[in-house]
Amino acid sequence: MLASAVTLWMTLAPAQESPEPAVKSLTLREAMALAFDRNLALARARVEVPAAEANRRLFRSAVLPRLSVNGNVVRNSAEVSFGPPDDVRTILPLVSWDVRVNVSQPIFAGFRDLKAYRQSKIGIDFAREEVRFVSDQVLLGASQQFLLALQAEALIDIERQNLELARRRREQATALFEAGETTQVDVLRADADIKAAERRVVEAGRAREVAVSELRLALALEEDLALVPPAGGERAVPLVPAETELLSQAFGARPEVRQAQYSLESAKLEVEKQRGAYYPVVTADAGYVRQATTFPRESYGFGALRVTVPIYQGGEIGARVAIAEEREKQANLVLEEARRVVREDVRIALVDLEASLTNLALAEEQLRAAEAEYAQTSELYQNQELTSLDLQTSEAALSAARRGVATGELLVYAAEVQVWFVAGTLTAVALNQESTP
Repeated sequence: MLASAVTLWMTLAPAQESPEPAVKSLTLREAMALAFDRNLALARARVEVPAAEANRRLFRSAVLPRLSVNGNVVRNSAEVSFGPPDDVRTILPLVSWDVRVNVSQPIFAGFRDLKAYRQSKIGIDFAREEVRFVSDQVLLGASQQFLLALQAEALIDIERQNLELARRRREQATALFEAGETTQVDVLRADADIKAAERRVVEAGRAREVAVSELRLALALEEDLALVPPAGGERAVPLVPAETELLSQAFGARPEVRQAQYSLESAKLEVEKQRGAYYPVVTADAGYVRQATTFPRESYGFGALRVTVPIYQGGEIGARVAIAEEREKQANLVLEEARRVVREDVRIALVDLEASLTNLALAEEQLRAAEAEYAQTSELYQNQELTSLDLQTSEAALSAARRGVATGELLVYAAEVQVWFVAGTLTAVALNQESTP
C-alpha cells in the first residue's frame, strides 16, 4: 500500500526540470580582461617574478656578514694533565667539548659579488618582461578565439539564409515542374544545394564550439559563453597610429627587445665579473672560543684578515673572460636581430590591417551588387527567362559576398589587435594600463 502511494505521488508530482547550464555574456574587451586575470599560463609566468626577487636576495647575502655557532663533544679514553698542583693544565680531558662563535665578513672579491648582485636585479626585470610577453600572447590568443567564435556564429546565420534561398528555389522549381515548364533536374539540383547548405550549417556550428572551447580554456571558465559582437563604433583597442609612431613604441615596449637589452647588459656585467677573478680576495674573520681544554686557555677570542691572491690558475680565468666576451657579442647580435624582427612585424601588421580594411570595403560593394543581381535573377527565373543554373550561380555569388562581409568585419578587428600586439602594448591599450617603455 505504501509503495502504491509513493508511485501515485511520483505520478502526480510535477517533474523537476534540470537546471539550465550557466551562460556568461561576454564582450571582446571583457574576454581580454578575464584572460589577464584568470589565464593559468600567465599565472605561471607571474610566479617567476617573486622567484627572481628571491634570487636577488640570495646574491645580496654574498656581501653580508656570516655568523655561525659550532659545538663539539668528544669522549676520550683517557685524561691528560700537567703542571704543579696549584696550576694544573688539562690538555686532554676525558670529556672534551668546545663552542665556537664565528663572524666572517667579505671585504673585497674583485667586485664579482657586486656584479652578480646587479645581474640578479636584471633578472627581475627580465622576468617582468616575460610576464608582459606572455600577457600579450594570452590576450592575443583570447581575442583570436573570441573572433573565430563570432565568425562561426555569423557563418551559421549566413548558411541558414543560404539554406532558405535553396529551399525557396526548390519551391519555385517544384511549382514550375508540376506546371510542365521545367524538368525534374531543377528540383534535384535544388535538393542537392539544400543538403550542401545544411552541411555548411553543421560545420559552422562545430567551428563555433571549437573556438568557444579554446576561449574557455584561455579564460579558465567552465560555463557556456554568449558572445556579444562589437556594436557599431565600439572598439576593443584604440585606433592604430602612424607607422613611425608605432615603430617607436615597438622599439621601446616589445618584451623581446627589452629582454635582449637586459641580456646584453647582463653579458657586459659577466665580462667584468670574470675579470674580477684576477684581483685578490680579502675576508675578515672574528670569533670567540670556549673549550674544556685549559691549555693554553679555557676561552679566547680571535680576529683575522685573510687575503688570497691568484698567481697562476692554468689559464682558467682568461678562458672564462674569453667566453664571457663571446657571449656579449652574441647578445649584441640577438638585440640587433630582435629590432629587425620588430620593424618587419610592425610593417607586416600594418599591411595586413590595410588589406583587411580594403577587403571589407570591396566585400560590402560586392554584397550590394550580389543582392541586386539575385533579386533580378530570381524574378527572371520565375518568369522562365533564365534557367535554374543562372539562379544557382546568383545564389552562390550572394552567399560568397555575405561570407566575405561577415568575415571581413572580424578580420579588421583581428588585424587591429595584431598591430598592438606587435607593438608590445596590447595589454596596456586593451586594459587601459600604463605601458612601461
